[in-house]
Amino acid sequence: MPNRLAHETSPYLLQHADNPVDWWPWSEEAFEEARRSDRPVLLSVGYSSCHWCHVMAHESFEDEATADFLNAHFVNVKVDREERPDVDAVYMEAVQAATGQGGWPMTVFLTPEAEPFYFGTYFPPAPRHGMPSFRQVLEGVRSAWTDRRDEVAEVAGKIVRDLAGREISYGGTEAPGEQELAQALLGLTREYDPQRGGFGGAPKFPPSMVIEFLLRHHARTGAEGALQMAQDTCERMARGGIYDQLGGGFARYSVDRDWVVPHFEKMLYDNALLCRVYAHLWRATGSDLARRVALETADFMVRELRTEQGGFASALDADSDDGTGRHVEGAYYVWTPGQLREALGDDDAELAARYFGVTEEGTFEEGASVLQLPQRDEVFEAGRIASVRQRLLERRASRPAPGRDDKVVAAWNGLAIAALAETGAYFDRPDLVEAAVGAADLLVRVHLDEQARLTRTSKDGRAGANAGMLEDYGDVAEGFLALASVTGEGVWLDFAGFLLDHVLARFVDEESGALYDTAADAERLIRRPQDPTDNAVPSGWSAAAGALLGYAAHTGSEPHRRAAERALGVVKALGPRVPRFIGWGLAVAEALLDGPREVAVVGPSLSDEATKTLHRTALLGTAPGAVVAVGAAESDEFPLLADRPLQQGAPAAYVCRNFTCDAPTTDPERLREALSS
Repeated sequence: MPNRLAHETSPYLLQHADNPVDWWPWSEEAFEEARRSDRPVLLSVGYSSCHWCHVMAHESFEDEATADFLNAHFVNVKVDREERPDVDAVYMEAVQAATGQGGWPMTVFLTPEAEPFYFGTYFPPAPRHGMPSFRQVLEGVRSAWTDRRDEVAEVAGKIVRDLAGREISYGGTEAPGEQELAQALLGLTREYDPQRGGFGGAPKFPPSMVIEFLLRHHARTGAEGALQMAQDTCERMARGGIYDQLGGGFARYSVDRDWVVPHFEKMLYDNALLCRVYAHLWRATGSDLARRVALETADFMVRELRTEQGGFASALDADSDDGTGRHVEGAYYVWTPGQLREALGDDDAELAARYFGVTEEGTFEEGASVLQLPQRDEVFEAGRIASVRQRLLERRASRPAPGRDDKVVAAWNGLAIAALAETGAYFDRPDLVEAAVGAADLLVRVHLDEQARLTRTSKDGRAGANAGMLEDYGDVAEGFLALASVTGEGVWLDFAGFLLDHVLARFVDEESGALYDTAADAERLIRRPQDPTDNAVPSGWSAAAGALLGYAAHTGSEPHRRAAERALGVVKALGPRVPRFIGWGLAVAEALLDGPREVAVVGPSLSDEATKTLHRTALLGTAPGAVVAVGAAESDEFPLLADRPLQQGAPAAYVCRNFTCDAPTTDPERLREALSS
């Protein structure tokens, strides 16, 4: 008989619906049951493309004897961290504070009041590498709960008090200036890996938000070192195994310093952020490599992650069937020389091995290699390489594909909308802009209620039960603002405004200007989560700051601009100290220092060729965070179009910043100069 997860929308929870463990979703009813039966709660947190989550599920949660013990002595709660990042954040903070490290699967034991008293991550079915077995942990916790309840209560109370005392040291309400951004750049230079690109050692994560800061800093100051770090890192990643050389798109991270062997799961958020980064790198430099990677990554998202309803799925798994019934990480993506010969014949296989760096000993496991583009002096014939790539892609398509997490997360779809809208506009790909519009339509139709409150997730066009977090409001507003600039449809600016009004009313601390990850009226957890650091995605804090600033530039709204400036106080505090972990906050601070610039393009119609040329020129300007409004003269589609007439009957562009406007111009070249100086 299936447990209580059978009717959930999360693919991760549904993967556990047939476990013999009597799982509950996170709910008040689960904790009521714990109080009624006087049992502790086992909280197990993971996500659907997490390799070790699957391993622990197979070893322990599918095991009848383990399940019997769990069902007898615990109330078992399963959480998808991507659906409930608030629950994940609060207990992960406790795990990290207690153990110095964290990760998934996360295993936490709670009192019926949801107070944590014992933690861990993955536990094996038998003791190994100094780790106790899961059964030993369960028996130890049960024994403590039964025989040493006072001690458990004391530990739980202390942990909750310690968490309450860990309020972040908020850096005041003053936004960073030139000095702090220069210090952040210096800090990044110290951590930069000049041989391989990127920052720090292994494992190496794609630093997409830091690269956005570097590109904006270069655009504003002309600092060549910033551009060089951005360019070299992007080239090394694009040539490495972290990038899918056949199908496009990036894996989550590289396990080594050289970007060779990835952790093979592909996340929507990484690909959305990196697609936008490479499009912006092309905008700054004209690099052919950046253009190719931006377009291939956009095409990957549309081809492999778009759902039937027009949204974008969360992730592709790292593991897949290797053809023998075993689920193996990377099986879909890696090649041996023999597999190349089978697919291509001897001559082309030898060529492919040289071109993609496939060796007899292999760069991965069991003699297989991850495809790369090593730097070589050899010149390859483009037509022959294109044929090789196409045949390998067709052969790969016959392999069992990795599983897909079809859950649509509002925040990550907001990131995808921004990336696809801009990439489509830069490279004259209206189909990509249409894909962005389709995802935005789904968010409005399924994720927004009548009060413009966001639901975090949906699946198969059905909204989930969980309220949107600050990152959902910030990232979706960011996507809508990008869509407004690209399409000239003011309705997207209106929707962004509705979302940002919620940010001002429900997520901002009035006294300090600090931001919370959950709304004031959200479910109460043991503490209200609040994290300003940018990790895999922009924090809700910096996402909201960026969207508030862009909206203020479009509308002249002083409350939105003031909220953005106050929120950036935390960047002033953290930017010089930990620049790698506040990249998007630094990028937003660059936009604030530059103005940001407000560009209005007016013409007789949006289909007029001269108007389209000025609009495209405006979108290609590198001024950090510039906003663009386009429309017919006297249109009320955007506030920036008001009182902006044609110039002697010709389309014109108006550029303003800091309450000062340039003379209107009809010349694309003059507009380009105005947006690049």
